Amino acid sequence: MTDVLLELDDVRKWFPLASDRLFRREREHVKAVDGVSLRVRAGETLGLVGETGSGKSTLARCMTRLHDVTSGRVIFDGVDITQMSQRDLRPVRREIQMIFQDPYGSLNPRRRVGSIIGDPYAIHGVGEGTDRKRRVQELMELVGLNPEHYNRFPAEFSGGQRQRIGVARALALRPRLIVCDEPVSALDVSIQAQIINLLADLQAEFNLTYVFIAHDLSVVRHVSDRVAVMYLGKIAEVADVESLHATPRHPYTAALLSAIPIPDPELSDRRERIILRGEVPSPINPPAGCRFHPRCPKAQDRCAGEEPALVSRNGDEEDHRAACHFPVQPGERLSAANGERP
Repeated sequence: MTDVLLELDDVRKWFPLASDRLFRREREHVKAVDGVSLRVRAGETLGLVGETGSGKSTLARCMTRLHDVTSGRVIFDGVDITQMSQRDLRPVRREIQMIFQDPYGSLNPRRRVGSIIGDPYAIHGVGEGTDRKRRVQELMELVGLNPEHYNRFPAEFSGGQRQRIGVARALALRPRLIVCDEPVSALDVSIQAQIINLLADLQAEFNLTYVFIAHDLSVVRHVSDRVAVMYLGKIAEVADVESLHATPRHPYTAALLSAIPIPDPELSDRRERIILRGEVPSPINPPAGCRFHPRCPKAQDRCAGEEPALVSRNGDEEDHRAACHFPVQPGERLSAANGERP
């Protein structure tokens, strides 16, 4: 668990905006990922959470080199892959795979399932003819699909089965790292549990490393060893999963955790609910200083002028880091600081 498999060093991904304003000297950019440094250890599951627009999926595509980064470095197993050509990336592609969010849109409806799952073998020249078909059918059986359905089209499968097809395709070349981009968000709750259990079983069997992106913090707590919280293109807090839930240091993390549903009505009524004011700022022109300060119940003048470093706070372990000048203290009521009724 101490070996670093993937390292992101000050990674930025800015998307240029087309503008119809004449003679614009400086082109505007959407700063989707803006200075992220992160490490993923071999064999662990790193959860990546944050609201829509925080940059999670863009960061995932930078990890897998589906996006070329604007600046910074992506280092996989000690090798800098940031500037590698597509030819040089081919062997790395075998080691890094991705499971996409939409099980309906990520599969070509005009192709049969056997061909879809067998694509990695075809691209990398693994097996031929009956040998390749045997490999594909073994994969189908491994993820809980009927191998006899090799020649069916994706439309003949349910949403959960389609996501199993995506899992089989990602697993084909036995990668070391799989990036799961909200793999269960489009599925029913009962099917979500099946896919999560499948991913856990595969991780144990093949010693996989996961980056698991999700909105549902309950799911992330269940599957993750560590969690990184993103806000407006930056990491707000990163810690092991139990430490993050027990003592969140960043006000944004505390607000996210307060929104997790609790089945017990009495406990739910007694729990502090933090309602954030305002809207998420534009990633085209993010706020100076701490990007969360316009919505933060603890914001002070320093927050607007000085960007906080992502470091350990209040005597926490080195692995528990937060980007906040005034971290949350145990028992502190942020709803009262926000001017709300406790």
